Amino acid sequence: MKYDPALERSPLPYSPFKSCTVPRPIGWLSSISPDGVENLAPYSQWQNLTFDPPMVMFSANQYPDGRRKDTVLNAEQTGWFVWNMATYDLREAVNISAMALPFEENEFDRAGISKRYAELSPTPMVAESPVHFECKYLSTHRMTGNSNVGTIDIVFAQVERIHINDEVLTPDGRLDIPKIRPLARMGYHDYTSITETFEMKIPQASDDEAYGLAGQPA
Repeated sequence: MKYDPALERSPLPYSPFKSCTVPRPIGWLSSISPDGVENLAPYSQWQNLTFDPPMVMFSANQYPDGRRKDTVLNAEQTGWFVWNMATYDLREAVNISAMALPFEENEFDRAGISKRYAELSPTPMVAESPVHFECKYLSTHRMTGNSNVGTIDIVFAQVERIHINDEVLTPDGRLDIPKIRPLARMGYHDYTSITETFEMKIPQASDDEAYGLAGQPA
């Protein structure tokens, strides 16, 4: 089968688009408003951009009524947000934090998770998460869709501080991914978690390229 999504509806009962671009890492992002209102929400359009220096991005669809997401506004107004690694053990909290709660209601409390605070800003972090990025806001690029909810804010940021729980590190200093079981988004209502990995080295590639060591401070 084939179809042109700009011209016709999918011939399948459910759109296959999001199920084709899988798995997608989850941007479980915490932020705080200038007035001190804390926020936590997952975004499935999240990715790293480069490692020298480390930069990331996330895309946030508007609400159907045209309102922009709180995470975007908080990042723009305070200059900071935190990425918290979503794991299989935290899957229920991730799902609850996706609810569209009133602005003044705290997702940390609703999801039943504890928090600690970032070191470079007053942004809350998910204490149970094994990895955190403290992200400094750089810019927003807006793209207009065919509807309010199809219109997006793409937020770019630089990772200024990385926190890793020592308990998820292997003896040789790598993240133990099968132990962590990072959560990833699929299509429909589906998720997955990483339980196994395998290694393939590009022929003649250096370890610096593979492990992102180029440009790293000595």
